[in-house]
Amino acid sequence: MKSLEQTEDGVLFEDAVLSLPDGRELAYRWWGEEGGTPVFRIQGTPSSRLQRNPDASVRRDLGVRYLMADRPGYGASTRKPGRGIADVADDLAALLDHLGIDSIPAMGTSGGGPHVLALAARHPERLSAVTVVVGGSPLAADEVKGLVGVNARGYALAEQGWQPLHDFLAEVRERLLSPEGMQGVLSDAPPTDRALMQDPAWQRMSRENIAETLKQGAAGWTDESMAMHGAWDFDPAGVRAHVTWWHGDDDKNAPLSAARRVIESMPDVDLRMWHHEGHFVSLTHDREIVEELISRR
Repeated sequence: MKSLEQTEDGVLFEDAVLSLPDGRELAYRWWGEEGGTPVFRIQGTPSSRLQRNPDASVRRDLGVRYLMADRPGYGASTRKPGRGIADVADDLAALLDHLGIDSIPAMGTSGGGPHVLALAARHPERLSAVTVVVGGSPLAADEVKGLVGVNARGYALAEQGWQPLHDFLAEVRERLLSPEGMQGVLSDAPPTDRALMQDPAWQRMSRENIAETLKQGAAGWTDESMAMHGAWDFDPAGVRAHVTWWHGDDDKNAPLSAARRVIESMPDVDLRMWHHEGHFVSLTHDREIVEELISRR
């Protein structure tokens, strides 16, 4: 483990890399001071271990320390072509083994939602509490029409296969890395999401995170999108733990109606909704979400 480093705005972190049994590397980061309550945060799609709330007071006030990892093909983690969601769950369990962590509260946001559920289904003893925030879910045709434009186009191309989707995401990657940024790519998002993306602090964090996330190109993003497209490679009904699932009812990235179908297949889920809010409730309600999670650890 490397020594503690510090961001420009004074947040402590430490980076390290785990060599997995198949020879791949898994990059991970601890956010915050040593001694805090560990929380496994599984970020969205596309994103990296650099993803964070610009307001560091949430983590500090709650006394938590976040563990985050780059999934295959993102950031500094080796790509795994053709990978599924379950593959990543096994990688994350290997990381917990490496760190000597028997059990940890975990939360998955957006595209991280299926991954935390896969971890809970395949390695239930490793998670002391489970939360999903605006979790991505398999879509019905009528739900695709209501997505933000870039997601709707991506879904249609995923139906055609890996290469057409990759070609499109490579173009979107260039837009994300340009001055247009995430706020431009998601210019048709709901008003609450657009308002948050106008925050200069959020834009700075987003630029840093996306630059790290997509530095290898768009292949890892494409692999992940194909893994989550259609039926998953694990059964969420196999998650026996209690799950708290947070969602906004104006989410145009991960529709609530799709989330409800996954939730209905699971034995023990507490669905908590915010009205007239979009996909970025994961940030605006971060304190409430993390506080509830650690209360169950």
